[in-house]
Amino acid sequence: MRLLLDTRVFLWWRGGGRRIGPVATDRITNARQVYVSAASAWECAIKVRLGKLTLPGPFGEGVDHSGFDRLPVTIEHAEGTGDLPGHHRDPFDRLLVSQANCEGLVFVTADDMVMKYDLRVLPAKE
Repeated sequence: MRLLLDTRVFLWWRGGGRRIGPVATDRITNARQVYVSAASAWECAIKVRLGKLTLPGPFGEGVDHSGFDRLPVTIEHAEGTGDLPGHHRDPFDRLLVSQANCEGLVFVTADDMVMKYDLRVLPAKE
């Protein structure tokens, strides 16, 4: 299984994973590949700048320390956001959904709005 972690799920993982359910934890631990998007790094950088988030260190180091793979944003990922229905207005979530679709990844999320899209989802709370 190849997974893409939602920004919040990655931050929960970095914080010890206690908020992630046992099924999702097992799947993340045993996945063939787990990706974290550059879009998540961008989202966190903005939230840190606004004082809404504190990170224990550089985002990229957290991805590497977790043993996850970095997923860059491509033009195809960005264009794919325009094909999505308007279930969610958050541009970062829409980009993550597009990336999961384009790359054939299972999206790990706790966001009920994201689960309305036509994509393979692993609920983070399971």
